[in-house]
Order: sequence, then structure tokens, then C-alpha cells
Amino acid sequence: MPGPVRNTIERLDRPSAYYLGKNKRRKFNRDREDDRERTPEEPAEDPLKDATTLYVGNLSFYTTEEQIHELFAKCGEIKRLVMGLDRFNKTPCGFCFVEYYNHQDALDCMKYIGGTKLDERIIRTDLDPGFQEGRQYGRGKSGGQVRDEYRDEYDPGRGGYGRAIAEERLKEEEEYGRGR
Repeated sequence: MPGPVRNTIERLDRPSAYYLGKNKRRKFNRDREDDRERTPEEPAEDPLKDATTLYVGNLSFYTTEEQIHELFAKCGEIKRLVMGLDRFNKTPCGFCFVEYYNHQDALDCMKYIGGTKLDERIIRTDLDPGFQEGRQYGRGKSGGQVRDEYRDEYDPGRGGYGRAIAEERLKEEEEYGRGR
């Protein structure tokens, strides 16, 4: 009798890294509560089973809503498009949410558009359980995305050097100018 069947490719509707990390934190916090009654965990229903929202990452800071809409409308009718913004400056910070009217359009988009180039950058798409107010802002210390805080290579599409690295370079230049 043959062994169990294994898939050689990943499912398109797998949970995003953001969603998995969020659930790990939630589970860790739940395990730390000692006074809570222990019940056997029931398998949770997959929140991405009928997801119609996509998280789109690795966008250039200069990519416009119109460009995103034009590209993503090729896979289905878009219900809503929400650009990710810097929390303080309210400028685009390299991600967005695209909401479709049905699940199949979102899967088609992941299949055909995920991994393609937009503004000379390879974009990343993940299914998302749904946009909630407040998620359009970056979560980094400086208001942008966390990954852009500590980037040490120069990336003109994402604002140059990472903000923490740029501040260090500025301090070094000031000290060098003073003769230290």
C-alpha cells in the first residue's frame, strides 16, 4: 500500500507571516495565564478560508494607488484599496491592502501577480483575514515599517538607507566634521 500523499507545492491560501506571528503571541499569552481553566483545544476554523483581502508588500514608496489598482484589477473587481502610510508623516510606506469581492479573485491575484515586478520591485502578496482600521499605518518606531528601520543597504525605492542606519551615519559625519 502506498504511503501518504505529500504535496510538492505550497498552498496559495496559506496564512501570512503576519497572521501566524499574531497567533503565536496570542497563544503564548494565553498559556501564561495560570488561573484560566484548561480545556482541550479545538481546531480553530481557518480565517483565510474565504478571505477576500490581500496584503501587498515590498512596494516602492513612490508607487501610486492608480498603479496598484490598474495591476490588481486584472484579476477581478476591486472592492477597496488601502495604502499603507507612515504613522507620523502620512506618506506611503511600502505596503497596501487590496480587497476583492470574492475569494477566488484574491487567489487568482496571488497566483498571477504575487512575485511580479511593479516599479522595478518584486511585490509580495499574502491572504489577509481582513483590513481593520489602524492597520494602514506602519508599526516601526519612526512610523514606517519595522523592516525599514534597520536596513543597512541603500534602497532608493524605499527612501534610501534605513532610518536607524541613516541617523548613525549622520552622527558619524557630524563627529568627523568636528575633528574627532
